[in-house]
Amino acid sequence: MSGFLSRLFGSGAKASEPGIAPETYKGFVIEARPKSAGGQYNVAGVIRKEGEPEGPSHSFIRADTFTNVEDAVKYSLVKAKQIIDQKGEKMFADGGGW
Repeated sequence: MSGFLSRLFGSGAKASEPGIAPETYKGFVIEARPKSAGGQYNVAGVIRKEGEPEGPSHSFIRADTFTNVEDAVKYSLVKAKQIIDQKGEKMFADGGGW
C-alpha cells in the first residue's frame, strides 16, 4: 500500500518548492502538492493538524486538472479547505481516506 501511495503522490510538486508555501486554515496546515500528469496538473495535497508536523495526515488527489501549476495550487487549497470544513478532525479518525 505504501508503494502505491508513494507512486501516487511521489511525482507531485512538493510544498518546499519555491512558490508553494503551506497555508494554515482553521487549525490545520495545508500543503498543496499538484501532481504532474501528461503536461497538466492534478489537484492534490496533504492536510495535517497545526503544530503536529509528524502527526496524522490526510492526503488527497482529485481528477480536476489544470494546464499550469499555479492554478492547480490555488484549487488544491480550495479543495483542502472544503475537506476541512466537511470532515474536520474526522478525516484522521477514519484512516485518512475519503
